Amino acid sequence: MTGLMVCIAVLAAASAFGVWHRRRNGRLTVRKRDERDGAPRVGAAAIGRELGERATLLQFSSAFCQPCRATRRTLAEVAGMVEGVAHVEIDAEAHLDLVRELNVLRTPTVLVLDADGAIVRRASGQPRRADVIAALGEAVRD
Repeated sequence: MTGLMVCIAVLAAASAFGVWHRRRNGRLTVRKRDERDGAPRVGAAAIGRELGERATLLQFSSAFCQPCRATRRTLAEVAGMVEGVAHVEIDAEAHLDLVRELNVLRTPTVLVLDADGAIVRRASGQPRRADVIAALGEAVRD
């Protein structure tokens, strides 16, 4: 009987974790660290490419990341829809200092930057197109 109770408890915990993970994966959020006045800004020198005139979709990827490919297509499509928005993809392994500075913990990680390079939103995992468009609206508006 005790074994059955342990099995049920483990299944319930695993199910709760799965639901929590699915809801958080790819969600564009604002971190307290990104809201502060002293929050890091991402400049063109750090990423090796120019920022967009109005906003930049900065994607951290790795070589063998399958969701990174789908994220690349989504972000390129959204950047093509909005004038003055650039999509920049960075290999996380090649830019470890920037990864550490911006607290990137997994790939794909997407940062939505305003024209000045301030982080407006961030997503760990593959974001939905509608969420990216909404975050861009906020970055362009400011």
